[in-house]
Amino acid sequence: MKDQFVQECIQTIETSFFQTPIFQALTIGIPFCIFKLLFGILGIRIGPDPQSHLILFGWLIILWASADLVMNLVVVAYNMTGRKSPIEFCTIAQLGRLLGKPKLFLAVDTLIAFVIICFVLWTGWIKHLNINESYLWYAATTLNLLSISIVNIWLEFRR
Repeated sequence: MKDQFVQECIQTIETSFFQTPIFQALTIGIPFCIFKLLFGILGIRIGPDPQSHLILFGWLIILWASADLVMNLVVVAYNMTGRKSPIEFCTIAQLGRLLGKPKLFLAVDTLIAFVIICFVLWTGWIKHLNINESYLWYAATTLNLLSISIVNIWLEFRR
């Protein structure tokens, strides 16, 4: 009886916490939005002149990141009220929903976010963040990486 109770508690924690849209949005979606937003800001900041394509690109990235941030917050709000969200976590996954493959497109968005992170680090653009932006980058990185680690530990502990 005790073992069954423990197993039920473990399953409840996993389904009610680690796999919830709230956990996913707060530890993956919103940090990815922060990376995208800061990438757009860096594009504007690093653009050589006001006519630069890099500046236009930066503004487009900021708009994209802002839309994704709003979508993540909508998903969280719906989940907090106990309802399923009518939209996905991000614009790319929303496109995937229209094509019947939202998880595949969400994975593509994840890949793009990781490419952005790597690009900012390897090009040295990260040094162009001001102190507040740097702390935002650190917070997003910390939240994202620690949550992945905690979930992996939890899953291994369960085996």
